[in-house]
Amino acid sequence: MIKAGIIGSTGYAGSELVRLLMGHKDVEIVWYGSKSYTDKKYYQVYQNMFRIVDNVCRDDNMEELSREADVIFTATPQGLCASLVSEEILSRCKIIDLSADFRIKDVKTYEEWYHLKHPAAQYLPEAVYGLCEINREQVKQARLVANPGCYPTCSTLSIYPLLKEGLIDGNTVIIDAKSGTSGAGRGAKVDNLYCEVNENIKAYGVATHRHTPEIEEQLGYAAGYPVTINFTPHLVPMNRGILVTAYASLKKQATEEEIRDIYHHYYDKEQFVRVLDPEFCPQTKWVEGSNYVDVNVKLDPRTGRVIMMGAMDNLVKGAAGQAVQNMNLMFGLEENTGLCQVPMFP
Repeated sequence: MIKAGIIGSTGYAGSELVRLLMGHKDVEIVWYGSKSYTDKKYYQVYQNMFRIVDNVCRDDNMEELSREADVIFTATPQGLCASLVSEEILSRCKIIDLSADFRIKDVKTYEEWYHLKHPAAQYLPEAVYGLCEINREQVKQARLVANPGCYPTCSTLSIYPLLKEGLIDGNTVIIDAKSGTSGAGRGAKVDNLYCEVNENIKAYGVATHRHTPEIEEQLGYAAGYPVTINFTPHLVPMNRGILVTAYASLKKQATEEEIRDIYHHYYDKEQFVRVLDPEFCPQTKWVEGSNYVDVNVKLDPRTGRVIMMGAMDNLVKGAAGQAVQNMNLMFGLEENTGLCQVPMFP
């Protein structure tokens, strides 16, 4: 059995990790970390775990945890994992970080967008960006994985095939994205109160959202040149889900059938990326509670642009599910172990 510890187990992503790992046949959770609820029983924080998890929440002592666990998940605010990680800890266990601490390779870019001084920049070169469909082989060899952000996961998988094939101009990419409120985390904020969110939709982080450089870096790897994009996220009044609609200009002529063939070439063997039939647009309700990403594409010959669409659950494929997928690869398990849940509806 793989012994797993979770630092930040009482946040939304952390609690989703608990839910998924409780159903994983090869994992035992040995540490439910929570600085806010230390010494409180886990089910007293999440009553859905009553008579399922009787463990008491512990603190964020990664040093001690590394002596008990084979893998540590850090579902914590930016800066915490990087402030705790050390060579000694990495020599004893693997780390999957759900924050942004190791996603961006350029330390100056990280510090500029996150307004933090990076405390462990020496690990940036070795940290593997854990988008399994693209970096599968690197993840298998990693001891430190940077679990991708939710918006970057959906955006990159929606756009990647056409950019990798050189069919679109990366510097014309515009991403319009929408997320449920769980994407903002569990912390109390006025903007996330029921009366503020209900019956409302709004853009936020316009031209300044911190996922922008992460998306640009990943799209740049696909394109083979630096990419600059417009990325605008929106908050919608639902619990879960991300919908991405992205636009880009074609670099060369192609039919919609040829474009669709590219998506099928990249994703037909990927269990968790589903290329929808031509007449269907991705919808968040058809992926809720699952590790699936639904994608589709539409050519607009009138404007010479292509519309790329994706939908996924921000807490599963956008966070905890992807972290479990990475763990499976790192420990030589079948990649889908513990992740075969059918999407929930209604």
